[in-house]
Amino acid sequence: MKVTRTAIPGAFLIDLEVHGDKRGYFLESYQRRRYANLGLDAEFVQDNRSFSQKGVLRGMHYQVRHAIGHLVYVTHGRVFDVGIDLRPKSPTFGKHIAFTLAAENNQQLYLPPGVAHGFCTLGEENEILYKCTDYYFPDDEAGVLWNDPDLGIQWPLTNPVITPRDAAFPRLKNIDPANLPRVRDGKGGRHQ
Repeated sequence: MKVTRTAIPGAFLIDLEVHGDKRGYFLESYQRRRYANLGLDAEFVQDNRSFSQKGVLRGMHYQVRHAIGHLVYVTHGRVFDVGIDLRPKSPTFGKHIAFTLAAENNQQLYLPPGVAHGFCTLGEENEILYKCTDYYFPDDEAGVLWNDPDLGIQWPLTNPVITPRDAAFPRLKNIDPANLPRVRDGKGGRHQ
């Protein structure tokens, strides 16, 4: 397994180790001790599965009081996966990272709590599994406009299938700082 630090502190691109032969392959998609030894010591409390047809865009989502970290893995298809750092005291606040994740490349992307998450689908059918560091609270969810010109995200599609709610999220510059993610530090305190 290879772990690569990204331009956003605390976010990692992970290349999984695949063991294969003519019968097929085996890989370990998560093992807490191994990930902790590599510097990714997150506690995951919920697993999610998302299935989308080609051209769907979901995001850019985050939770305010219950900031969520995500460990994203594509099991079928291909997605353009994006994280935007919304942690106010982060040196990369307002910056984004983006990677194309595909079933055949066996990579994961870890986005720490306080990083908004979204993706668009590139394959005909796309299945994504992701582990979360906190529970989903519908009333706590917020978002950033997916095509906010200030963010400069180079999406690989121009006319995505998107929900009216996601299309109506505000630009980052119009979000009240009180509505940005409140990220807990390792000792249970809060960053603002």
